[in-house]
Amino acid sequence: MDISLFVRTFVAVFVLADALGNAPVFLVLTKGMEAEERNGVVDRASIIATSVLLGFTFLGQPILNYLHISMASLEVAGGLLLLLISLDMLRGDLNEPVVEHAEKRDIAVTPLALPLLAGPGTLTTVMLLVSDSPSAYISVVAGIVAAMLVTWFIVRQAARIDKWIGPEGAVIATQLLGFLLAALAIEIGSGGLRELFTTSSTAMGWG
Repeated sequence: MDISLFVRTFVAVFVLADALGNAPVFLVLTKGMEAEERNGVVDRASIIATSVLLGFTFLGQPILNYLHISMASLEVAGGLLLLLISLDMLRGDLNEPVVEHAEKRDIAVTPLALPLLAGPGTLTTVMLLVSDSPSAYISVVAGIVAAMLVTWFIVRQAARIDKWIGPEGAVIATQLLGFLLAALAIEIGSGGLRELFTTSSTAMGWG
């Protein structure tokens, strides 16, 4: 296993899931539920989110090949997407729209599993990470499972965490994670730009 890739995957998935920041949102979504019912929602959402992430880990590259999308292009697009998400986290706007219509859906599927725990940014990230090397699958899968287990545990403790850190603490945690995500977004996007520039230069005979 590539420990460095495992750590990168764990950090990226955990940051994007934003369990601490989403704890108050989860409490709003499950308001009026008994503790056992609330835990059941968390369990189902975690399983769904993990399954979707693992599916994209193995099927992402074939989809890109079918659509003739290069990994460099995906890195640039993914970096921009992650940057936008991180800016929403820093501004505190990330979770506001998904709460309004939650009562019309099965909240374990949406919005909890998708897009809160496994949103477009997370799906794009695992596709990018698994492309690092042919042997990356074990490290990325382990990182995803580990991050989602920690996320599952934190969300299950949402009521305690909300009382402990309070609304201000949740905002601070989300903004700190948003800052880390912004740095990760720039790293991914700049890598894609370098690869695109190198490929273009070689094709035009400049390299």
